[in-house]
Amino acid sequence: MTPANLADTVLSAARAVFETRGLDVGALPDTTSVERPRNPEHGDYASTLALQLGKKVGVAPRELASALAEELGRRDGIKSVEIAGPGFLNIRLDAAAAGVLARDIVLAGSAYGRTERLAGERVNLEFVSANPTGPVHIGGVRWAAVGDALSRVLRTAGADVGTEYYFNDAGAQIDRFARSLLAAAKGEPAPEDGYGGAYIAEIAADVVEAEPDVLSQEPEAAQETFRRVGVELMFAEIKKTLAEFGVHFDTYFNEKDLHDRGELQEALDRLREQGRVFEQDGATWLRTTDFGDDKDRVLRKSDGDWTYFAADCAYYLDKRKRGFDRIVIMLGADHHGYIGRMKAMSACFGDDPEKNLEILIGQMVNLVRDGEPVRMSKRAGTVVTLEDFVEALGVDATRYALARYSSDSPIDIDIDLWTRATRDNPVYYVQYVAARTWNVAVNANDKGVTRGTPEDFKPELLSHEKENDLLKALNEYPDVVARAAEQRAPHHVARYLEEVAGAYHRFYDKCLVSPKGDDPITETHRARLWLNDATRTVIANGLALLGVSAPERM
Repeated sequence: MTPANLADTVLSAARAVFETRGLDVGALPDTTSVERPRNPEHGDYASTLALQLGKKVGVAPRELASALAEELGRRDGIKSVEIAGPGFLNIRLDAAAAGVLARDIVLAGSAYGRTERLAGERVNLEFVSANPTGPVHIGGVRWAAVGDALSRVLRTAGADVGTEYYFNDAGAQIDRFARSLLAAAKGEPAPEDGYGGAYIAEIAADVVEAEPDVLSQEPEAAQETFRRVGVELMFAEIKKTLAEFGVHFDTYFNEKDLHDRGELQEALDRLREQGRVFEQDGATWLRTTDFGDDKDRVLRKSDGDWTYFAADCAYYLDKRKRGFDRIVIMLGADHHGYIGRMKAMSACFGDDPEKNLEILIGQMVNLVRDGEPVRMSKRAGTVVTLEDFVEALGVDATRYALARYSSDSPIDIDIDLWTRATRDNPVYYVQYVAARTWNVAVNANDKGVTRGTPEDFKPELLSHEKENDLLKALNEYPDVVARAAEQRAPHHVARYLEEVAGAYHRFYDKCLVSPKGDDPITETHRARLWLNDATRTVIANGLALLGVSAPERM
């Protein structure tokens, strides 16, 4: 019995108690959990199972806890079980049972932390989806970091995930972009509703290089050339920038394809079949108020043009047709009003919006230097871009900093803090442990300390208080990953890694992995090397979920 399956052991003990007492075994849950008490004096782990089940089966929780404690006391690896309060179980493991985890983690390697918690779920995760009218700006940077981390976390928890970038290559903003490029190529000011910034002149020059006769074309043809080629160039740059940031998508979906393939009409027909469409004032409407929206939505205007919302409907239907059970869309803070209409749209298709559609809203981010927000990009002119972030912090610090906070909270990213090589810089603090564990292993091997075979490992020697604390922290990793996946909250992983880093530093200060001077090598040194290497495995696995490197040297 190891800490990793302690919860199963508690549930197994409960089943034995129920069968012995003739209680309803059907009242037992499929799974249970154990938690680390806030006060270590209360034991290694705590269970509230007796409190949860007592009332259901008509047994006083403390009486049920007493029976569970007696049964658990007979299980291998359990050192003691105490009953606290109205029926809490405080469990202590013997050193051998706890120490086995170090070996299990090392042997599992990159697979440690993987679970089947979300097995069977097919999730379409759409994030960033910045319009191809300029570089990825500060809001998109947050979703690039958080969305990519979330996709990794979901997969590690067993979900089948398809990541997607919605390429909005149709609509008025693309026309404004094309007019802005044409004006820049002619040396004219940007249109009043156009786009500015040095990147516009750069893209315009690239279009002229690719299409040398563009400025001699008729105005309408020239604008179409700048639209077609400019969008291609801009999107190629966006993809390149995201790739350099470590973000790749399974699918890049073009909005224009929805129009070209007739999918807007198909969506309209499907909604009409559901009885949710009506005609008014020459326009075609969707009755989203039937499902809580604040007003009904136009799908097709009186002039025959489709609305953006019609494209949203078609895109949602396309994802569902591709077999995704759950559609997760990450949007910026200015899109909060979309939630009601999108949820209502899902219901209009006959779906369950609580099951089939999730919309996550990311709050604002400020890049701060010397206590003041950095407001403008050297290149984009009006916004801070992904390139600005990476130039200021580097890829690792940017990804970690943005993934460290709940996405529904606004944050200030302090350049001074996140570039500092000190322990108050969270990414440095965690990466330092990655490097330290590597160097400890190298130095140990240089002194002749090796792990030996798994069969030679003596887990009972990991009995020091700081070793036990570190083992308890490492044991939580699979549950942290599963919780981060279920709550769509990869920041749990970052905060957990900082906890592990602290536990490792305290272990390092008290427990020698290599002997001092000419002292002999002992089995304790070998056991501690297993624990050291297990820590590096967890740190590396967790950082990989955030898209951050685990360096060997700092």
